[in-house]
Amino acid sequence: MKCKYCHQINTIKKGKRNNLQRYYCKECKRCFQNNYLYKAYQLNTNDLIKSLLKEGCGIRSISRIIGISTKLILSRMLKISRTIKSPYFIKLGCKFEVDEMWSYLGSKENVTWITYALERETKTIIDFFVGRKTTENIKPLINKLLLLHPKRIYTDRLNIYPSIIPKEIHKRFQYCTNIIERYNLTLRTHIKRLSRKTICFSKNKIYLEAHLRIYFWG
Repeated sequence: MKCKYCHQINTIKKGKRNNLQRYYCKECKRCFQNNYLYKAYQLNTNDLIKSLLKEGCGIRSISRIIGISTKLILSRMLKISRTIKSPYFIKLGCKFEVDEMWSYLGSKENVTWITYALERETKTIIDFFVGRKTTENIKPLINKLLLLHPKRIYTDRLNIYPSIIPKEIHKRFQYCTNIIERYNLTLRTHIKRLSRKTICFSKNKIYLEAHLRIYFWG
């Protein structure tokens, strides 16, 4: 029997559970079964969770579809997001668009903002953050763009941007953020917790950030 984790053929039988044979790998020191009754242990479960998160399914919907608990879905979502790194974007002289969109955290009385940067040609999301629209929060995102020596940075008319973006590359005329504004609509369509009129919203900031990381780069 080949190990499901390290793929080495150095396993032995190690008892049974629910009349299913278990195996022990001498290489990676882990136990496993050839088949699992509980779907959470199946190898394709994480990929299925990622796909459903990107297709507008809420946590309870995913729980019903896969057949595992909502708490496990949330913990898997966090685990998956920790393995995803933001792209190492090194192309210089590009044009970027920066925009903000609102959502809820905990309750509909608590509005938060998602600010992110998009490269115009490839539609790559460079980075994002979740929090208030303040100079302290937005400046690290802009500084990351400035390291790429951008040709242009397009924004809306938020009064913070002129103080942190050099005037010669900053543009904020009408329709200059059409691409990222259209991407906002895509996000609200594909991520249920971002829908405008919904009871499905994030209870905690870490889950919203994890979902966005999976959608952007997963």
